[in-house]
Amino acid sequence: MKSEKHETEPYTIDSHAGGDYPEGLYDHRAIADKVNGLDGISGDGFSLFRQQGYLAVEAAFTEKEVEDGLAGLSDLIMGKRPDFRGISFEAKAKDRVEDLTPQERLDWVRKLVYFVDYDTRLKALAFHRKLMPVVRRLLGAEPELFADQALIKPPKIGREKPWHQDHAFFDLFGDTPVVGVWIALDDATLENGCMRLLSGAHRQGPRIHFTRRDWQICDDEILGQRSVAAPLDPGGLLLFDGLLPHGTPANASAERRRALQFHYIPKGTEDISREERLKTFGSDGKDVTC
Repeated sequence: MKSEKHETEPYTIDSHAGGDYPEGLYDHRAIADKVNGLDGISGDGFSLFRQQGYLAVEAAFTEKEVEDGLAGLSDLIMGKRPDFRGISFEAKAKDRVEDLTPQERLDWVRKLVYFVDYDTRLKALAFHRKLMPVVRRLLGAEPELFADQALIKPPKIGREKPWHQDHAFFDLFGDTPVVGVWIALDDATLENGCMRLLSGAHRQGPRIHFTRRDWQICDDEILGQRSVAAPLDPGGLLLFDGLLPHGTPANASAERRRALQFHYIPKGTEDISREERLKTFGSDGKDVTC
């Protein structure tokens, strides 16, 4: 994110170890409908985004573009850019990172950040010529890339990302428009941790977050609200509002689930302080009931 600095260490270890979560937390009532291709988003599609807070798009990127994205991630993870400092490993890798071969690292990394200036293939996806006009229309303004991440759930050990609003992580005013773009580079399935979303809940505004298994919405707010699941083929994507509650269960499968995630805001948007953000999204010292 633009308000933060690059890590100075070669890598970091995830500060959250994951763990058990309540049964039924990621139960879904429906599978997200999809439009075909970024060119296929009509006026109705933009209206649907505003109504439900997300829009799923299949075949947004070509097979070659997906291959380029995977190659870009692999090169960074395997150390082909020694100056890159944006790798975070799963907590379970803490005592073995230094012993992993470059190839083994691929299945122990949890996240990459700040990579667009280190790989031209990944940067091309972030500023794709078909994606930018869509983001521009959703924001109602010229887009600025605010955050770039690769979200990886390694086979068997990829931990849950509890329910949250992405806006809660960003030092921005709560009414700042934020459009997230989540791009599947592998098959994102029900078994390996595809996105679950609370359709329409972005219209309820910011929610208090707590530090529990992560910085998250309280489980009690989510239980009983059956979500929409959004499995995607490689090259598909989700467009979603920064205030839309969403989460992903752990990956207990033997399959990789690699995705890119970009967030865009109106160009020229001003940051706020962390303290100001927490006045809106809360902390463990505010109305603790979770």
